[in-house]
Amino acid sequence: MTARMGTARLGPAERATALRRMAAQELDVVVIGGGVVGAGVALDAATRGLTVGLLETRDFASGTSSRSSKLIHGGLRYLEQLNFDLVREALQERALLLQRIAPHLVRPVPFLFPLTHLGWERPYVGAGLTLYDTLGFSLGFTRGVPGHRHLSRRRALRLAPALRRTAFSGAVQYWDAQVDDARYVMTMLRTAATYGAEVASRAQVVGFLREGERVTGVRALDLEDGVELDVRARQVVNATGVWTDDIQELVGGRGQIHVRASKGVHLVVPRDRIHSLTGIILRTEKSVLFVIPWGRHWIIGTTDTRWDLDRAHPAASRSDIDYVLEHVNRVLSVPLSRDDVEGVYAGLRPLLSGESEETSKLSREHVVAHPVPGLVMVAGGKYTTYRVMARDAVDAVVHGLDQRVPPSCTDRIPLAGAEGYQALWNSRQRLAGSSGLHVARIEHLLQRYGSLIDEVITLIERDPSLALPLTGADDYLRAEIVHAATHEGARHLNDALSRRTHISIETFHRGLAVAEEVAELMAGPLGWDDEQIKREIEHYTKRIEAERLSQEQDTDQEADAIRLGAPEIVPVVGPAS
Repeated sequence: MTARMGTARLGPAERATALRRMAAQELDVVVIGGGVVGAGVALDAATRGLTVGLLETRDFASGTSSRSSKLIHGGLRYLEQLNFDLVREALQERALLLQRIAPHLVRPVPFLFPLTHLGWERPYVGAGLTLYDTLGFSLGFTRGVPGHRHLSRRRALRLAPALRRTAFSGAVQYWDAQVDDARYVMTMLRTAATYGAEVASRAQVVGFLREGERVTGVRALDLEDGVELDVRARQVVNATGVWTDDIQELVGGRGQIHVRASKGVHLVVPRDRIHSLTGIILRTEKSVLFVIPWGRHWIIGTTDTRWDLDRAHPAASRSDIDYVLEHVNRVLSVPLSRDDVEGVYAGLRPLLSGESEETSKLSREHVVAHPVPGLVMVAGGKYTTYRVMARDAVDAVVHGLDQRVPPSCTDRIPLAGAEGYQALWNSRQRLAGSSGLHVARIEHLLQRYGSLIDEVITLIERDPSLALPLTGADDYLRAEIVHAATHEGARHLNDALSRRTHISIETFHRGLAVAEEVAELMAGPLGWDDEQIKREIEHYTKRIEAERLSQEQDTDQEADAIRLGAPEIVPVVGPAS
């Protein structure tokens, strides 16, 4: 599927059409939640021939699905918990994503595991990574990444000179994969829409339609204009992650699935602050800490602490930031300080509640339930296994439909931009010559859009000024902002700066220096007047100010109270997904 084959757009006109169509017919299934699992359910259902609608209260991927470690991995620590099935499943999905489903968005990344104990640790870690490599083979696929290798301290220091020589005795290097999490979700939604799904953001589910005990659809509120609509559906899927219990309460009472939120905080620092050719993984007393290469930056994280406060905007405290810095500095020859931190983000993992009080020990497996007729709930899991979760949820939908529906085929469906990507990558010099862009820009665009690159190049051909980089965030072209509004469902300034790009965490100014330029670029396609441009900039500025101040607070409660002081550009109604 390439742009030439008519990949669906998610612009303002398409959103309006999707809402109108959802209100005008009875769908087979309506999905609540526009994160990775909800998007996966919409794609799975649409590619089985079902009629599908998807509603998201805020922006697509605005919750957990844009605030992850941005890794596609099996989870080494689950091997220690002897959860081999979860690891095997995740590694099989990793191979699929790398080689078939999204080679333009998912790519291999190396990690160095420094060894700190002589004797037992090397054979112990080596045995675990041998098993990890072995579990990575799946039917018809190679691992998609190299196998692990053992390194002496000297060889490890050649790869990672930033490591303090006395902090480790040797190392093992292995490979996993990484992804731009928010972009992946948006691309999956465009793919689902191409197969017929109707999708809309800023549309909040405020209630359920019922016929006796049976759920027959949802009542939704278009938060942009205040209009209510009823969306009738034969089955409803609750794929709202950490909001699972809230949606259950709308149906009436607590259900079969209980989700607890665990906060994970990540820091972003410039690439030159850590001299290394490879990512690094460290053990902590509670979990693991990753130092992940991310373009011209490093992402360092994460924490794992219980969170019972605001779920839409989890706040990182000074304590969280100090925790991450303290642990990474244990192995660095030149320690990092708070002054080195460009960006901070906090996400919530939706963990299935169990007997353990420690969130790091709660289950990362997923569960699907049918709590009342007409309603399917899916929760738990991890980003890497979203496709399996979606398949299982749609299987439950099909059971409730009581009709013959083909089995899931998403293991064979490339996402928009995947087909032809490798050929275009091999032809990037020619593309640079024909477009007038530097080959480095072409590579950047190919790794974000794949074969949909021609959508961006077409915008530049129509308006050559869009070939210029943003002033103050020159990793991104002006055309990418326009494309975010016309093709990718970005409706507000924060959508573009935090999720279609990652300027809000990749610059020391956190997007403030480009806010005016970006707002003016979005204004045309979204029909903003001068007053709306001003309002967008003011809201974004207040959000950044509140986040910065919250990161100076010592406790979660203090940080949360300050972060909540910045109102949303589009307020939601009560508890929302």
